Amino acid sequence: MQAWYRSRALYDAVMKLVKSGRFDEAVKMAENIPDKVVRSRAFNQIAVEVARAGGNYSEVLARAIEAALDIDRKDETTKALMGLAFEFMEMGRFEDALMIASHITDVSNRSKVEAEVALRLAKRGDLGEAMKIINGILDEDVKTWATSRLASEL
Repeated sequence: MQAWYRSRALYDAVMKLVKSGRFDEAVKMAENIPDKVVRSRAFNQIAVEVARAGGNYSEVLARAIEAALDIDRKDETTKALMGLAFEFMEMGRFEDALMIASHITDVSNRSKVEAEVALRLAKRGDLGEAMKIINGILDEDVKTWATSRLASEL
């Protein structure tokens, strides 16, 4: 229980550093968070905020993915990666979202991220890329759903 409280306190400190734009210090502090889920959440937030600020986020994004993959429970890993992918999708960073999704071992959830990316690309008018992504979706139910949604959007 102590580790969780310590993790929570460190997470709060990391978020204050992130809000003040002190990203390097936030990364160093996040490394010390003992709870793997909380550590992953912290790295996700750092990566998102560095990207929003227009900084070079590639290293911290890689660290966020690594932290998510380090979580012992597969469902928590999936949740962390999906959340990160959707954050990058919201910023219009579709290639990053797809790269993050590629680390999701649960085919259905990876497919859901891919489908959302494809539909957002289609809304932007990039139908060719959207269809390429949809055709690569492994979960047939999600592929059918995405194709149906794409058709209704046109």
